[in-house]
Amino acid sequence: MQLDSGDPVDAIALAWTRERPQTSVASIGIVTRLWHAAKLLGDDRTRLLREAGADTATLDLLSTLRRSGEPYLMTTRELAEATMVTKGAITQRVDRAEREGLVARSPRQDGSRAVDVRLTEAGHATVEGLVDAVLGREIELLDCLSEAERDQLTALLRTLVDGLHARLGTRAPGQVGD
Repeated sequence: MQLDSGDPVDAIALAWTRERPQTSVASIGIVTRLWHAAKLLGDDRTRLLREAGADTATLDLLSTLRRSGEPYLMTTRELAEATMVTKGAITQRVDRAEREGLVARSPRQDGSRAVDVRLTEAGHATVEGLVDAVLGREIELLDCLSEAERDQLTALLRTLVDGLHARLGTRAPGQVGD
């Protein structure tokens, strides 16, 4: 492993190597950079959404409904499972989005206790704009990598995440740092 003392992450690894030569520091260059990248990307997405009058929870809810395909309708249970949040959290998200006119909620017509949540026209327009803004910004941020490098990084990260799930279980991820 080649370390550069001018790089702040490598400087951490070099310091640990000096102080604890028996301890492997091989993970620092990967894990610390992943945490740093996740923080930078998360903060940038939060800023972009805030400027658009939204937040990550709203984007998650509206995007999940939009990706479900027409008629853009899911039960609250399906939403909770798809977004990997609790039923209580999905209820709060739906309540807020309903007040903003982005979704409409209605009891399921089959006599069950299920509640359907449907994307409204305003919600559809909102999610289309948010997705364009977020994905456009993220590809702009990744333009420091060639297409081949992005493909390679995607494959490597998929392998890493699959390996982490195999070792740590399949607990759904929350926000960075949870």
